[in-house]
Amino acid sequence: MKHPVDVHVGKRIRHRRWMVGMTQQQLAEKVGIKFQQIQKYETGMNRVSASRLWDISDALGVEVSFFFEGLSDIQDENRTDSNVPSDILADKEALELVRSYYAIPENQRRRLFDLARVLSEAA
Repeated sequence: MKHPVDVHVGKRIRHRRWMVGMTQQQLAEKVGIKFQQIQKYETGMNRVSASRLWDISDALGVEVSFFFEGLSDIQDENRTDSNVPSDILADKEALELVRSYYAIPENQRRRLFDLARVLSEAA
């Protein structure tokens, strides 16, 4: 049975890997394991050891704490906004949108952000 913390950490690994545009194979090579193991980590089927999580965080360029961010939110189901998927990190389209957003130059990105805010308030 999958533990909710293992599932959350796996989703955060997948999220960050997508954000940096890395494949499972590339991450596995950087960490020194097979890509199938990355698949198991990302689904929460296998628990990530502390040392392996350290290696993954180094390969993905984040602090180890990144993988635990938002963990308290999964315990509080009452805070879910009905307009946002409960697991936005699992939504590939949302992650691709974020990746594209950060590829835009900062001054244009700010204008796009302001436009999106105005449009969402008008909806």
